[in-house]
Amino acid sequence: MSLFLVVALPFLGALLPGLLIGAGRKVCAGTTFAVTLTALVGLLSNLPALLRGEVIEARIDWLPALGMNMNLMMDGLGAFFACLILGIGLLIIAYARSYLSREDNMGSFFTYLLLFQGAMVGIVLSDNILVLLVFWELTSLSSFLLIGYWKHLPEGRQGARMALTVTGMGGLAMIGGMLILGQIAGSYDLSVILTQRDLIQADPLYVPALILILLGCFTKSAQFPFHFWLPHAMAAPTPVSAYLHSATMVKAGIFLMARLWPVLSGTPEWFYIVTTAGLITMVLGAVIGLFKHDLKALLAFSTVSHLGLITMLLGTGTAFGAMAAVFHILNHATFKCALFMSAGIVDHEAHTRDIRRLGGLRHLMPVTFVIATIAALSMAGIPFFNGFLSKEMWLEEVSHTMLYGPDWLVPALATFGALFSAAYSFRYIGHTFLGEERHDYPSHPHDPPAGMWLPPAILTVLVVLIGVMPFLAEPAVKYVTAAVLGGVYAVPDVHFALWHGVTPALIMSIIAVTGGLILLALFSPLSKLWEATPRPEAKVIFDEIVAGFVRLARETTQVLHNGAFTQYAGIMTLAIIVAGGHAWLTGNSFAPTRDPMPVHAIAAAGWLALVVATAFLVLKHRNRLLALILMGIIGLVVSVGFAYFSAPDLAMTQISVEVVTIILLLLALNFLPDTTPSESELGKKLRDGLIAIAGGAAAMAFTYHLLMRDFVAPSISEFHLANSYKGGGGTNVVNVILVDFRGFDTFGEIIVLGIAAMVIFALTETLLGGPVRARLLNRLPDKPLAGDRHPLMMVVLTRVMMPVVLMVGVYIFLRGHNLPGGGFIAGLVVAIAVVMQYMASGYNWATERQRYPYHGIIGTGVLIAGLTGIGSWLSGNEFLTSAFGYFRIPPMEEFELATAALFDLGVFLAVLGAVMLSLESFSRLARRAHVEESEFAMDIDPSRDAPENTSGRAVPANDGKGA
Repeated sequence: MSLFLVVALPFLGALLPGLLIGAGRKVCAGTTFAVTLTALVGLLSNLPALLRGEVIEARIDWLPALGMNMNLMMDGLGAFFACLILGIGLLIIAYARSYLSREDNMGSFFTYLLLFQGAMVGIVLSDNILVLLVFWELTSLSSFLLIGYWKHLPEGRQGARMALTVTGMGGLAMIGGMLILGQIAGSYDLSVILTQRDLIQADPLYVPALILILLGCFTKSAQFPFHFWLPHAMAAPTPVSAYLHSATMVKAGIFLMARLWPVLSGTPEWFYIVTTAGLITMVLGAVIGLFKHDLKALLAFSTVSHLGLITMLLGTGTAFGAMAAVFHILNHATFKCALFMSAGIVDHEAHTRDIRRLGGLRHLMPVTFVIATIAALSMAGIPFFNGFLSKEMWLEEVSHTMLYGPDWLVPALATFGALFSAAYSFRYIGHTFLGEERHDYPSHPHDPPAGMWLPPAILTVLVVLIGVMPFLAEPAVKYVTAAVLGGVYAVPDVHFALWHGVTPALIMSIIAVTGGLILLALFSPLSKLWEATPRPEAKVIFDEIVAGFVRLARETTQVLHNGAFTQYAGIMTLAIIVAGGHAWLTGNSFAPTRDPMPVHAIAAAGWLALVVATAFLVLKHRNRLLALILMGIIGLVVSVGFAYFSAPDLAMTQISVEVVTIILLLLALNFLPDTTPSESELGKKLRDGLIAIAGGAAAMAFTYHLLMRDFVAPSISEFHLANSYKGGGGTNVVNVILVDFRGFDTFGEIIVLGIAAMVIFALTETLLGGPVRARLLNRLPDKPLAGDRHPLMMVVLTRVMMPVVLMVGVYIFLRGHNLPGGGFIAGLVVAIAVVMQYMASGYNWATERQRYPYHGIIGTGVLIAGLTGIGSWLSGNEFLTSAFGYFRIPPMEEFELATAALFDLGVFLAVLGAVMLSLESFSRLARRAHVEESEFAMDIDPSRDAPENTSGRAVPANDGKGA
């Protein structure tokens, strides 16, 4: 099976549980199980080729210019983790089917689980680090949903937020590190990066990249000082906890350290950072775990400790340490998943996880007792269980590791951590299952159905098999170790066995087990001492840090984001001036290569009008109506300037936009006073004036510099001019660019335009339906209304002009491909014609004759444009590739047809609908109460029956008082 399908199956399968939950819980769980099983079988189908020494690859060039290719790779390490993820996932699904109650939404749970599973499989099979980062962040998001699955529990919501915050911040750091790593190696493909060990470690950016990547790994795998989030994730349902701690999430950081081991390890920086973090995490997690009274909390801190153990092994940088790490990843996955499932069984049956309220459960839950005891003894490192083997290898490795001091420091700390690890394992057994049977359990416990005890039982069978017959696991562990080492070192020639003689590791192990039993015997006084000892609480520190950042963000926002547009514009303008000035002063300014063009009287007059209008706008901006008139003059002069510089398309577009904009602003001014208050003091006005003058001068200097010099590189306009007709079938280069060369941009723009119109409509609906409506209805005009609100001459003129303007709009649309025009301009022209009907005859009259909703016109336009682009796929071309040809229909002459016309039709409809929907929304706001009472539709037919107003009194149709 293709690796793409293996990765995609969980994501595709995530659609099914929510849909099939209506068919029953068995169907929902069975479907989820089948999806995971199919992915696992597909993965295993590649094992024969893998064992022959091949590396399974699947590649798609996604964004090759950015180095972001959808490349997947499966070697021994990827296959090992993928098998753990999918294999244990099957057991988790079977366990969750019986664990979840009737009140739990099983469809949502399994949807989240499959999303999380797919993200983890994507991480371990990615060959491109950019794609890996996408899956990495998906694990943070999907784990957030799983940890916070019980939304009714405050601790669940808090644990989910904490996990997302910590791992998300680490993920951001890792993005930077990965980008640096890819730049150093010259590729973002892992298969290439893993061959560049010497180049990467010799680069001066190696240390920054290493630190950033390790931040991502440490936060995800709960290494000190980021260990605190993992125990708080225990508010999740037990199946989630078991999955997170055994095969997923926290193992993602471990996986990435193992994956990048060939290129990042072997340096002092790697050794000191990774080994130190692992050692501290291992000891700290073991000590804290012993004194936790919640079963899942105890197991959570044990996970923290064992993750530290694995991290420390990878940090040593030796081949033996890497092999021991791989072996312990396997062993930890089996016994830890079984332990969490057994803790879930106890909680499910006894209705408590508090060890102080348990004890004696071996009499009532013998099957659970056997499962939990085997798994806990393996975690303690007792012989004949798999945990003993990898723990002995770990102790053997640390016995030769020297860090920060004397030779005995690391072995002593490791033994100390192993001692507490044995102690909390013994406590898990003794305080939960041993002792006398109690009679005050919250609920009378008993062994659950097979659906809950069988999955952990399968894992305990593996615990015993590997522990008794380690040679069964040896080939697989060595095969995976070879992938971790990446050819840097040879796989150690070590044989897995229960007995290697009396070695330092064995002595350390005996001390740890004996010390663990002593600690368990002294637990009561030690617990009281632990409770009485002041110590920092990581959660409290985290909450204070978050609260501090929130306060800082609030204070910063209040200062910078105070709603003053002048402040925003001033800061932005100054930043641009400073950056541009620095570039100007430090760069190379070439001498002018062009002569100035002669200034004609018409151009000078237009420029003078533009300057005078702009100056008056600055001086008289408080008068809103006058400011609007001056803006119209400026827009008109700009459109004349476009025409003067031989840009008729831009001129037509500019003047059309000006008309629509002025009408829109006139409607908006209806709700504002005539003048704005004077808000700025004289000093602020001078400051703002100086900034504006400096910004204008900088823009002028930049423009002058560009216009007076030739470009070194050829302009892209030459390409457009040369290929407009040959490639797009049109002689109007501007239109061909819009509908062909940059059709994707235009398609996005009409979508944005439609969304903006929808937002205006939605805001209007909110205003009309909320408390603002009362203020609108009670608002009186600032000045008396005109006597004739619908002048007969204007009514007649607009209705006569309507078909003429429509013909002009059609003409402009049809000529646009070869002459100035096109769908955008035609849409604005037709919109102006329709707007004139609203202005002349009133809202009611125009609305009664509206045949098609403007929402539908926008949607139709976008749909036509999209289907036109998709149609190019049928001919094997890329999206929005246009085609054209010449046709002859007797008795007509030969004429050209281009598919771009259909796309332009979509633009036309989208623009028309967006403009009219926006204007209609403002018009509806403008209908105040006193207007509605007297408004009627203006009609030039005097014989038409006069409509009645809201009071029931007939109003003559032509009395000149209607609106």
